[in-house]
Amino acid sequence: MDSVAARGGGSNPKDIDDDFQLESGGYHHDSTNHHHYGYFSGAAVRTTLAVFVVVGITCLALNQSAYPTQFFQRSNTNQAADLMQHNVSSPIFHQPPNSPANDDDEEENNLENTLKRAAMADNKTVIITTLNAAWTEPNSIFDLFLESFRIGNQTQNLLKHVVVVALDQKAYSRCLQVRLHCYALTTTGVDFSGEAFFMSQDYLKMMWRRIDFLRTVLEMGYNFVFTDADIMWLRNPFPHFYSDTNFQISCDSFGGNPTDLNNAPNGGFNYVKSSTQTIEFYKFWYEAREFYPRKHDQDVLNKIKYNPFTRDIGLEIKFLDTAYFGGFCQPSKDLNLVCTMHANCCAGLDNKIHDLKILLEDWRNYLSLPENVRKAQPPSWSVPQSCG
Repeated sequence: MDSVAARGGGSNPKDIDDDFQLESGGYHHDSTNHHHYGYFSGAAVRTTLAVFVVVGITCLALNQSAYPTQFFQRSNTNQAADLMQHNVSSPIFHQPPNSPANDDDEEENNLENTLKRAAMADNKTVIITTLNAAWTEPNSIFDLFLESFRIGNQTQNLLKHVVVVALDQKAYSRCLQVRLHCYALTTTGVDFSGEAFFMSQDYLKMMWRRIDFLRTVLEMGYNFVFTDADIMWLRNPFPHFYSDTNFQISCDSFGGNPTDLNNAPNGGFNYVKSSTQTIEFYKFWYEAREFYPRKHDQDVLNKIKYNPFTRDIGLEIKFLDTAYFGGFCQPSKDLNLVCTMHANCCAGLDNKIHDLKILLEDWRNYLSLPENVRKAQPPSWSVPQSCG
């Protein structure tokens, strides 16, 4: 409907009377009572309407200036409600209000809160792993990872300190389903949901995104054990970490000396304490990717571990013994000692799953033996097979 102001001064009293009748619904022109019409003259009606219009516009302006974003807030709220109603995935992964990893709906997906909830009370340490959709399929890597914690020696209680960094919506939903601490890490323009084949562009982006994220965790004052999800946790590893260094890392091959830089590090498992040195080192590590293009984080680490910068900032790198922290590259030989086993030196998701299932079966068989037999004659691994 056109407003009075929009129509301008060309309107006649009859037009205004018709508008007034339509708007109010209570005015009737009675041709037998002309004195009523004479009392409400055209000029009076125009003046009255003009006053109402001015007052109405003024009130609207005052209200909008007091609440300038109210309309947009309602629009965003309605849009979010529509997304939830129709189960449409939004670009940011939302935690439901009743999630154990989301005590405050206003601070959902907040890294500080996630780390705080997951951290060990005595030393602000968390256990971090990264996941994408390919590794969260049923009976895939993630299920085996969780199972290892449940059947490991003094490892089940460590699950409450695990933070799953989800690289896509499906991984995030799966994390919430198993009721762990979940954090959504997105990268604009990159889809991490599929299997990232070794040394592909997506693989490299994923690895470097991880390094940059871990630097953020250190800057927030948290220590972390980073673990790939294809690492099986069979014993509590903390008693076997070195106490005199802020950076220790697992190896593809270990030569016997934990300070020998010629050991071959594997970035899939490391224990890092927050300090000025480790924060600077992670910055240096991430920036070094520019000097070694088309190299992944592990290859670059093998380069920069010899760089004087590492020594100058006062950081000592120590390498974890494969007797405790083994893998398919160099398996732990004694099941009485092993803490973790990594499906390294293994290409292809199906091959990893096949051999990790056998590994967990080997572990169950070991646990089923009488304790005296386990100590005297521990069995050996049946893997690698497909990964060999």
